[in-house]
Amino acid sequence: MTQNRTQATRRRLLRAGAGTVIGLSALSGVTAQEGNEQEFEATYAEVYEETIDDVVLVNVLGGEDEPPGGVGSGFVVDDHVVTNEHVVQNATDVEIQFRDEQWRAGEVVGTDVYSDLAVLEVEDLPDAVDGLEFAADQPAIGQEVLAMGNPLGLDASLSQGIVSGLDRSLLSPTGFSIPAAIQTDAPVDPGNSGGPLVTLESDVVGVVFAGAGRTVGFAISAQLADRVVPALADDGEYDHAYMGVGVDPVGALIAEVNDLEDPQGVLIVDVTDDAPADGVLEPADDVEIIDGVAVPTGGDVVVALDGEEIPNQDQLSSYLALETSPGDDLEVEVRRDGDSQTLELALEERPETDLA
Repeated sequence: MTQNRTQATRRRLLRAGAGTVIGLSALSGVTAQEGNEQEFEATYAEVYEETIDDVVLVNVLGGEDEPPGGVGSGFVVDDHVVTNEHVVQNATDVEIQFRDEQWRAGEVVGTDVYSDLAVLEVEDLPDAVDGLEFAADQPAIGQEVLAMGNPLGLDASLSQGIVSGLDRSLLSPTGFSIPAAIQTDAPVDPGNSGGPLVTLESDVVGVVFAGAGRTVGFAISAQLADRVVPALADDGEYDHAYMGVGVDPVGALIAEVNDLEDPQGVLIVDVTDDAPADGVLEPADDVEIIDGVAVPTGGDVVVALDGEEIPNQDQLSSYLALETSPGDDLEVEVRRDGDSQTLELALEERPETDLA
């Protein structure tokens, strides 16, 4: 790098607020930006070395009458291996491979189709395994994360990205909605499923679920996993809270025909018979045609649960999944016939099929 280029680089970095430039001599030619890149590279290597012994390859074997098995990922938490339910759903036998090429037999001790999580028991974990921890808080959008696992069967792999979105609702391969999911642009491919999405502090913020494109991947949030995984390890199952409603997001048309000041909240369009919401919440009972579009009218618009604002369906699902349990009394603030009301219902255990 010439002296003129060095000075130009320094001015550009200082204008951008990059701070001190390191090694501004023509001999070293190392800028703060280049130094930061080297630091990040070192950090990625450090996180990898700190966590990869706890990341495993999950080899699933199917029986004669079962679909063929496959390869997924997993990681150790509290002496158990966490992975996706869809990775092991047809397993007759499960083999676990650790980084040092040691193999162990795994036993599925609990699965939950609603969160797509599963817990495996493995005897005699290798000495290098310490176990990872779920992060206590949601990550921030834009926060840097690393995905670890076995994409396409390539074991002990690492990819890097950021958190692109929070509180996504996803359809799992089994057709159920998974709430509170994390979106990331860290590359994930078949085989990554069940692996950890970690911060640069080596905390697990999500369980990798699927990729939907070159820059779109998803992970089950650590907050949901931290509720589900201990129950799967102890009891083999997890009980989700259940309202028994079908909802539509309140957009501009629904707000207009229902005389709502703001297009926010969710409109109740269906209530399941004998569900907790039955007799408490009122569903839409008519439609109005606007520019050829049938828009539901009447019914309650849910705007808050237990005082927490509910701007959309994703937030409704996330609140129920992360903040409530069967048996809880839930305060539901609604807009009904132009008035604000607070209603109460007792949540129940989610049945095998559900609307929301």
